[in-house]
Amino acid sequence: MAVVSTSLAGAVTSQLNQFSGLRKSFLKLDASSANSNQSFFLNVDSHIRLASSGKACRSVVAMAGSGKFFVGGNWKCHLVSCFLISPCILKQYTQNGTKESISKLVSDLNIATLESDVDVVVSPPFVYIDQVKNSLTDRIDVAAQNCWIGKGGAFTGEISVEQLKDIGCKWVVLGHSERRHVIGEDDQFIGKKAAYALSQGVGVIACIGELLEEREAGKTFDVCFQQLKAYAGNDYQLSILWCADAVSSWDNIVIAYEPVWAIGTGKVASPEQAQEVHAAVRDWLSKNVSADVASKTRIIYGGSVNGANSAELAKKEDIDGFLVGGASLKGPEFATIINSVTAKKVAA
Repeated sequence: MAVVSTSLAGAVTSQLNQFSGLRKSFLKLDASSANSNQSFFLNVDSHIRLASSGKACRSVVAMAGSGKFFVGGNWKCHLVSCFLISPCILKQYTQNGTKESISKLVSDLNIATLESDVDVVVSPPFVYIDQVKNSLTDRIDVAAQNCWIGKGGAFTGEISVEQLKDIGCKWVVLGHSERRHVIGEDDQFIGKKAAYALSQGVGVIACIGELLEEREAGKTFDVCFQQLKAYAGNDYQLSILWCADAVSSWDNIVIAYEPVWAIGTGKVASPEQAQEVHAAVRDWLSKNVSADVASKTRIIYGGSVNGANSAELAKKEDIDGFLVGGASLKGPEFATIINSVTAKKVAA
């Protein structure tokens, strides 16, 4: 490694601390940058796109993915959410789990002013999908939170892709950390679900993400890439060419990077941390599927996204949208997140 100034070495230490959850071999010094203001990161494990110009950067950047900005609202299975007004008073602001609360949320979304160049999807609890589909504006699509691994049959408690299509679902969320770490679904099971849903014409919001201990151990990329392999092909362990033919169309896949340590915790990956993983995912797609798929696939971020942080996250080149949890239960705030696409548009 080239000898560099003390100030530059200090900058390296600062950056290593910021990205402490990534493999340490990922970060290298660029000797040519010692006498400039350029970034000292080189592409080692992936072509990470970090601002490196000594020129003043634009305040917004274009999307790396070629599709529309994508925002999904995962309403999960929440019953009551509260906030503290004073130590003695709790005020309920939403109940996601009653027909009345769903109607109020849908009403808020129906009257919201939303940017036109955003694909918007909401994922209500199964029992309210039909209600939402029948009352929600056509501007917003409906997704399911899960589906069965194949065609319907004697599978008590499951819901088939065919049934979801029958009630108008165009998307399904698969691989969410709560399905992985609470229900116990593994990568291969999730991959098979995705492959079947895609074969039936239902789009997949394919979730990936690492636990806190995995990030601290420098395994973020390893975990995310292993999860991606399962989506790319169910038989990848038995085949050298396991990638592109395993799914019917990558046009119908949106990858959602959701670091588990940031989901519902109030902690959020910094824009730089999220961008780094997103760009690594895009590079993985380029190397293991195709450059065309890598350029077209939308990679969205999830993990305590809210109206206050969405614009800064949206400015990053490889962040093509969001998968939103709790904030999607509040219509006005969800609209703010949707409209953060304005931060993505390149300044004239």
